[in-house]
Amino acid sequence: MIEALPMERLKILLVSEDRCESLSLSAMLQNLGHTPITCAHDVSEAVSKTSALSPDLVVVDVTMDDCCGLQTASGILEQHALPIVLITSFIEPELIDQADALGISGYMAKPISQKDIQSVLVLARSRFRYLQSLRSEILDLKNMMRTRKLIEQAKGLLMERESIPEAEAFKRIQCMSRNQNIPMAAISEAIIMTDKLTHKTKVNKNRSRERRDCAQERSQE
Repeated sequence: MIEALPMERLKILLVSEDRCESLSLSAMLQNLGHTPITCAHDVSEAVSKTSALSPDLVVVDVTMDDCCGLQTASGILEQHALPIVLITSFIEPELIDQADALGISGYMAKPISQKDIQSVLVLARSRFRYLQSLRSEILDLKNMMRTRKLIEQAKGLLMERESIPEAEAFKRIQCMSRNQNIPMAAISEAIIMTDKLTHKTKVNKNRSRERRDCAQERSQE
């Protein structure tokens, strides 16, 4: 079941070079209780107006003279996380694939009818929230995997350096994290970095000693 669109008026930025189409779409959006805001005509203008006006949603015409609507959508999404709906004459598989890869939230096929707009907006906002949630879950998973990898590496270093079992190494990291109120990943990174610095210091000392020994040998010749 499609959730009802919130009653507040949505601010919707229109990006199109077709003045007649923009005026028609603006009128339909107003009839639905939304607020269409100033029209942008290219990538830079679309991005700057998105930054300045903070729309709730952006509608982009795919066919533009100076650039592809997908480029405009991409430029906006690089700097702003918000739903974008594409207007297109033909919804082709290749276009859908490219748009999905960018994170486009919805589509409107020409000719646009007012009765279809509301459902498109609802679906676009719903899909946007879903994609944002999915990205958040993926990021959390990546962070969890990174944390696990760091802890495993830090445990190995402690086990080797202190000659302690794995459980004891993990317990030490856990205790340091709790006592210092620092995430275990940060504690593990510190252990790894300390080991690298210690190793580098030893290498430098060995090299210095080797150079000193060589210098002494040459002086004795």
